[in-house]
Amino acid sequence: MPNWTRGQLKNNAKMNFYKNYWMCVGMALILTLVLMMEPDGPKKEIMLKIRDYTDILPAYGYQGWLSSLFDGLGYWFGVLWSVFSLFIALVLLLIKIVVGNVVYVGGIRFFIQNRRENPSAGTIFFGFQNGNYGNIALTIFLKDLYTALWTLLLVVPGIIKHYEYRMIPYILAENPTMPREEAFQISRRMMMGQKMDVFVLDLSFIGWFILEKISFGLAGLFFVRPYYETVFAELYEANKQKAYRKDISGNMKRGCIRTFILCSLRKGKIYLKLGNVKNKYLGEVQ
Repeated sequence: MPNWTRGQLKNNAKMNFYKNYWMCVGMALILTLVLMMEPDGPKKEIMLKIRDYTDILPAYGYQGWLSSLFDGLGYWFGVLWSVFSLFIALVLLLIKIVVGNVVYVGGIRFFIQNRRENPSAGTIFFGFQNGNYGNIALTIFLKDLYTALWTLLLVVPGIIKHYEYRMIPYILAENPTMPREEAFQISRRMMMGQKMDVFVLDLSFIGWFILEKISFGLAGLFFVRPYYETVFAELYEANKQKAYRKDISGNMKRGCIRTFILCSLRKGKIYLKLGNVKNKYLGEVQ
């Protein structure tokens, strides 16, 4: 059972959101733009128009070479547009991996710090400072890659892995130098037994997201998105103490076992040396 309720998270989030309203709105806008780095060009509309023209031509008596010409142009235009769309998609994906993911972690750091203080706007760029960039970029890339691969396998495992890795950006926001294997382990520990509860927490925002669509994004910009990000910062804070405590105790146990093994090996070497000295001494006496 989780040590939080949706009501608690949302009440705390509202208080932290309202006390630093405009900064939260600005940060949520940047995070939304990062998440929207998906190509969505007018390819379908253009191809439908080309198809309409090629269908209309015979009706007006334009058959033969003119109809074939339009068919050929439509085909090659579709090929060129597909190549162009693929190029744009790859560029956007590269920008998201190289820049967007690191900026996203910086934005999450802002919402975590906003619980206790009034962080500056420069917090969003912290991932590019103090040698944090490489570890953050690689870890988030692997998180997205693993989730995508699980989703290709089956949809349900992909959803499960999405929630299992949900806390990784939050963990890196506070611990940018943490090894990626450890970040994955702590995220699993945080979400253990809580995936369905967090899924229901996501579902509780459906009404707000519908309002965002109806208002042409205005409700999302000025309330829904910053409110949503603040709620999940509260979720991280509610779960991290237990997860980190287990990680510390686990490290202590592993450290004690390692120390015991090293001491045993050293004692074995000492006894072996003493035995060699004793045998040498007895040999000389004899």
